[in-house]
Amino acid sequence: MQMRTNLFVLAGVAMVAAACGDPMSANDRALLSRTDLAAAFSTVPVAYTAGQTTYNSSGEGAGPMFPGAPAFGLGPGEHGPMGGMGGMGGMDMGGGMGPMMGGGLGDDFTGGKGLGPEFGHGRHGDPLVAQSTCTYDAASKRATCTPVTDHGISITRSVAWSDASGAAQAAFDSVTTNTINTVVTASGTMTRRDSATSTISNASDRTVSGLAKGSTKHTVNGTASGREVTTGTDKTGAFTATRIAADTVRGIIVPVADTGRTYPSAGTAIRVMNVTVVRGSSTTASSRREVITYDGTATAKMVITQDGTSKTCTLPLPMGRPTCS
Repeated sequence: MQMRTNLFVLAGVAMVAAACGDPMSANDRALLSRTDLAAAFSTVPVAYTAGQTTYNSSGEGAGPMFPGAPAFGLGPGEHGPMGGMGGMGGMDMGGGMGPMMGGGLGDDFTGGKGLGPEFGHGRHGDPLVAQSTCTYDAASKRATCTPVTDHGISITRSVAWSDASGAAQAAFDSVTTNTINTVVTASGTMTRRDSATSTISNASDRTVSGLAKGSTKHTVNGTASGREVTTGTDKTGAFTATRIAADTVRGIIVPVADTGRTYPSAGTAIRVMNVTVVRGSSTTASSRREVITYDGTATAKMVITQDGTSKTCTLPLPMGRPTCS
């Protein structure tokens, strides 16, 4: 594992420095601290993928336990709200650039079930669910759904439908509905099996257009944000761990196809995550940013910036691991 390798290397640096009577450099200490936090990027905040985000739902659930910040992710065998066991897709983040955050991209962006003619017609668009469980309000022109509570987290949704002319619709129509706007919020506090508590506050707002029958492409724009603050005590003492995630989708174009895996041909997805652990007077922090640009080819450009260091990568489509230069 890259993370373990980095820890061994830094431990070796410390031993050599001590033997020479020279303490570990500040840069080495900073890298060691950030490496301790690396696994936090392999999962996402609790209930984050209950909304509409670019992250894979496998990134939410049983996250790995790791040195220095055991608060991120859930414990072995635990399940997050609206999610299951997961987080393996983003493992081996190490101190380097590694795979993508939070289990990689979600199905909407990798030719999965949410794409093609069905994009926005399932969990992410929620039109069918909204018609059966939500109430349409003519004044706001939105259908507001009954909140769902899971593991202490309350999740609410509202949906707005409109036709190609922009006129509001009281219900989803498989022929004439052209645009769906879905707003999701999730908030609350859950207790982990190790007795630590996580308080979360998430929100997403996504608009998908080009859904009317006969459309040749879907256009996606949206934002999402999540904040997870966990407090607890482990063998080294009390800690407060904070993870903040956000992603933005700008002008993503997804061609409509009856067969095969379709994937974005234009647009940009920006994913950001910051992690911090406070123990007494000591604070350790790390950050990562991924910018994915689609240009109509079978390879997207991806720029990863981690703790101030950037690399340019290529991302095979519809799905694949980034290769960085």
